[in-house]
Amino acid sequence: MKTHQSGTRAAQQEKKRFWAFHAMMLLCAVLVSTSFTASKAIAHGMNPSVLTLLRFVIAALLFLPYVQYKHGVHLPEKKRLIGYACISFVLTSFFWLMFLSLRSTTALNTGVIFTLVPSISGLYSAVLLKERLGKYRLIAMFPATVGAIWVLFRGSLTELLAFNLNSGDLIFFISCLFMAFYTPLVKLFHQEEPMSVMTFWIMVTACGWLFLFCGHQLPGVAWGTVPLKIWAGIIYLAIFSTIITFFLTQRCTLSLGPTRVMAYSYLYPPCIVLIEWGLGHPLPSFHVVPGVGLIIAAMFIVQQGAEDHTVWQKF
Repeated sequence: MKTHQSGTRAAQQEKKRFWAFHAMMLLCAVLVSTSFTASKAIAHGMNPSVLTLLRFVIAALLFLPYVQYKHGVHLPEKKRLIGYACISFVLTSFFWLMFLSLRSTTALNTGVIFTLVPSISGLYSAVLLKERLGKYRLIAMFPATVGAIWVLFRGSLTELLAFNLNSGDLIFFISCLFMAFYTPLVKLFHQEEPMSVMTFWIMVTACGWLFLFCGHQLPGVAWGTVPLKIWAGIIYLAIFSTIITFFLTQRCTLSLGPTRVMAYSYLYPPCIVLIEWGLGHPLPSFHVVPGVGLIIAAMFIVQQGAEDHTVWQKF
């Protein structure tokens, strides 16, 4: 009897932990969604490459004490450093193009286009890692893609046939082609090192790429005239949309598995709609609601098909 009761309590505690991790991923989805709005707000304030560089430099400096305390900071061997540089190249390309695109498109459009990343990433994984996409992920591609197209063209067949996308939408789509490489490359280059160490060196090599790309522009920046709003936005992105979301995502991946975690990116469009509305912006046309609904449906399809086993990674 006691054994049965203890087993029941353990099952209840495990269920509570399971839903706690889902709650953390909901928080993570909200934080990532705010990054599109925050990036839109500061996109015109500074050169996109300089903005991206400052974001990574601040994030790396804030992350350094944790890595030093937990694992010590040692220069990786050449092969691993090259791997980290490959991963950071696709990340810096994504963020640079994102800031550039937000000069001529909306936060909602970028959030909607980003929902295509899990599907594209799955295709990359099938080629690079020989991974099977799985029935549920393949099924989810259809409502996610249709929903994204629906929102982008505001439910208008006329606009769809005219292919009425602005330049910012096209630029951000290209950036998503880079971002979709991130997860496959992490799996390809990870070699049992703690994930926090890998992430730190990805940040550091990202700073290296950006210094090469825009270092010559730094002396020409009028640092004294940069508005406080821009600095606040950069710091917010570095802390909340880079470091904190990393911790939440990594911790939840250990318990929920990567597939369930990945599916939460489908919540970005509705979160962005609510965030924009909360900031006083008008709600989008009612015509886009079915598209948002299809994107949310894709998340539930992926969640339903996610494997129950967890993936353990040293942190």
